[in-house]
Amino acid sequence: MTIGRVGHDGGSTDDPPLSGRTAPRFAPVRDAFADLLATGVETGAALTVVHEGRVVVELYGGWRDTGRTREWTADTLVNTFSVGKPVVALCLLHLVDRGRVGLDEPVARYWPGFRTPATVRQVLSHTAGLPVFPVARTADDLADWDLLTGDLAGAEADWPPGSSAAEHALTYGHLVGELVRRVDGRTPGRYLAEEIAGPWRLDLGFGLDAAARRRCAELEYGEPGWAARILGDPAGLRARAVGNPAGCLDLSVVNGAEWRGSEFPAVGLHATATGVARCYAGLLAGGVLDGVRLFSADTVAEAVTAQYAGPDQLLARPVRWTLGMQLDDDGSWGMSGIGGSCGYADPVRGYAFGYVTRYLAGFGPRVNRLADLVNDITGGQDTAES
Repeated sequence: MTIGRVGHDGGSTDDPPLSGRTAPRFAPVRDAFADLLATGVETGAALTVVHEGRVVVELYGGWRDTGRTREWTADTLVNTFSVGKPVVALCLLHLVDRGRVGLDEPVARYWPGFRTPATVRQVLSHTAGLPVFPVARTADDLADWDLLTGDLAGAEADWPPGSSAAEHALTYGHLVGELVRRVDGRTPGRYLAEEIAGPWRLDLGFGLDAAARRRCAELEYGEPGWAARILGDPAGLRARAVGNPAGCLDLSVVNGAEWRGSEFPAVGLHATATGVARCYAGLLAGGVLDGVRLFSADTVAEAVTAQYAGPDQLLARPVRWTLGMQLDDDGSWGMSGIGGSCGYADPVRGYAFGYVTRYLAGFGPRVNRLADLVNDITGGQDTAES
């Protein structure tokens, strides 16, 4: 496959920086990505597409900082919010695959004192009935793992587990991650690094060290009132679920060293686009990446099968939840993050997709535009690259 390199040629000196590579057939994707940067719809982002096991798009551009002084580079990390939910789910599914955890066992079997009668499967599929931390906490509590998991252990479910769904917006990572810790002894961040990200060479993680923190991009709002608009009615489920503990949408918090260095897996994954896309490429290949098998094909098949289909009380729309991801009508499965980052696999067209951004705004002008182009190029055409 011939890969075309993208540099600064072809643009004026005022154009935002753009680098990377694309296969010739995917040139329209490169053009669209460049246009997002040039028009200001995007200020700093990266896109990677892995088609039939080959990287056909790997682009990055714009700026890492709000002052537009540091260019986005190939190894720039950024907080991807809920893109991390399937990743922490994979840590627990790795234990399931090895027979150390049973999907239909009660959580309390592994987590003594856990009050809600939910199963591991219900936790993974957002049907455990615990979408809200039960005690009001502040941004100072975000890094206190024991405090927050203790709150969840003593909580009563908002509804009988398995009877309804609501995205466990902030609680998901602590529910899943504490199961990992109780069974294995390692934190979810360490387990991810040693058992999944390391063997598969994925540039992503929970709880970054000092060197990785220096690679992070600064998040910024696409509009001044973005966070308040996302939370909506202060008394509503969404505001209660996303706003407690406070601070997860506060730029002074999420751009800080403490947040980047702490483990908050539901919304705290820092990743490159290539790290996200390669993770999905491994799942798309049945649990093997670059010859390294981490999951059995049966575990992957179960993980991407719908466990719940119906209304989601937090998202206020119909959703099909798998064991950590959403299953779409076109057969793709993955997860988007609030603000614009996204990762998914399309088994029909044979590609994995990772997009990460620092500019917190809507999906339509960015991810949807790029995904539509990738779908057009990969759908029903000869797969040979020119």
